[in-house]
Amino acid sequence: MPKMKTKSSAKKRFRVRPGGTVKRGQAFKRHILTKKTTKNKRQLRGAENVHATNLDSVRAMMPFA
Repeated sequence: MPKMKTKSSAKKRFRVRPGGTVKRGQAFKRHILTKKTTKNKRQLRGAENVHATNLDSVRAMMPFA
């Protein structure tokens, strides 16, 4: 039986918090920022939780988290 491995892309993008929720970074904040409004960029700050509908697929990519 082969070893279970964590997806490298998932371990770079997600962190599991002590309560069991999964933390993710905000999208749309990396480049082409000049055409985005200041309000939009401000609201993209900080981290968010992974939505409940996507939680199962994230957990499958990170079996040891």
